[in-house]
Amino acid sequence: MPLPNRDTIAAIATGPAAGGVGIVRLSGPQAKAIGEAVCKRALRPRHAHHAHFHDAGGAVLDDGIALYFAAPASYTGEEVVELQAHGSPAVLNALVEACVVLGARRARPGEFSERAFLEGRLDLAQAEAVADLIAAADLQAARAARRALDGEFSRRVEAIAADLLAARVHVEAAIDFADEPIDTLGGEALKRKLGTLADDLDTLLRAADRGRRLRDGLHAVIVGPPNAGKSSLLNALAGSDRAIVTDIAGTTRDLLHETIRVDGVELTLVDTAGLREGGDAIEREGMRRAAGELQQADLAIIVLDARDPDRGRTAIADAIARVPRRLWLHNKADLLAAPGEWSPASGEEVLHVSAHTGAGLEALHARLRELAQGHAGSDGAGAFTARRRHVEALHAAATELAEARAQLDHDVLELTAEALRQAHDRLGEITGRVHADDLLGHIFSSFCIGK
Repeated sequence: MPLPNRDTIAAIATGPAAGGVGIVRLSGPQAKAIGEAVCKRALRPRHAHHAHFHDAGGAVLDDGIALYFAAPASYTGEEVVELQAHGSPAVLNALVEACVVLGARRARPGEFSERAFLEGRLDLAQAEAVADLIAAADLQAARAARRALDGEFSRRVEAIAADLLAARVHVEAAIDFADEPIDTLGGEALKRKLGTLADDLDTLLRAADRGRRLRDGLHAVIVGPPNAGKSSLLNALAGSDRAIVTDIAGTTRDLLHETIRVDGVELTLVDTAGLREGGDAIEREGMRRAAGELQQADLAIIVLDARDPDRGRTAIADAIARVPRRLWLHNKADLLAAPGEWSPASGEEVLHVSAHTGAGLEALHARLRELAQGHAGSDGAGAFTARRRHVEALHAAATELAEARAQLDHDVLELTAEALRQAHDRLGEITGRVHADDLLGHIFSSFCIGK
């Protein structure tokens, strides 16, 4: 959309709580005019102006600092004015209302960052890093988000995308010489180049997956047969009675999420319905949802009754088959005279705990701490945040690149070029060079109102 035709938007850019300073931000073609009407004075670019802020009727609301950023040298690439007042929510809301009366409209969530993206000030991965930086709960996550905002992830994506485009140009040029063998047209060099690209893409995929885990935290799903003490364990780890606990099998029907932090790394615990044969329709739906949650789990915490650890093993083994890490717990160990020697599989670890008495929970906390730290990566140097959609796009690009290499081996150049185009487009989805409007709406709707 041409910049002059856009609405001017206004929003509070600071948090909802009262504070020493609060900021109202304006962006759009009328931002300067509205800012000057509120301040009743001229605003010079990149100067701090002390001013009294007025409502539309001329009454003074507050005094503070006004900053004006002329387009395109602003966060959004548009005319931007920031009004820094005292951090009273009532005053800040009155300032926004004054701007609305003077011709602005209230901004949607993330609309300032969306405009920065549309004006080319940020690519899509960088815009998402803004939200990640705001949401960062520890210094390691904040630094990783800052690297993504500075373009570390985007530069690596764009470098591979440029090489894919060059390879595609080579292949499409070779199509014009269909009578010539591909080897006479630099085919061997192209194959080596695609092999190098596959390695580079795999390296980036692993780095992005680490970044996704750093941002999202460790996703741990608690599974086991009914009445093994899964909900009691969740309550013990969460330090509160989050889940209903009874002696009735099948009490837990739906998924229950609880987030805890382990040495700065977020760990999401998901309590699930007990896995067993049979059950009523609602319980079976709960088990179906448990199976679905395990599809995206990083860790399965398998809770068994220490008195009968073989109960439900078949159903559990099938359910956790695709989970990369497993931690087996023999709960209700306080009811045993001595811990048993049962082992689920070679190389798997078993901890004996009692959610009721707290026995073994310290060892469980220590193990979860190790798993969470290893999950996020102990060395944060060079790490950047990424999202699940980025990882999925990189997986899709890697699949298309593998298809291109296979087709090139068979000298099917048209399909090679098409696969390279698809791989290039998948990478473009990460930075926003290829995007759909509904994707943008989904991403920016999760942002803060004033960002």
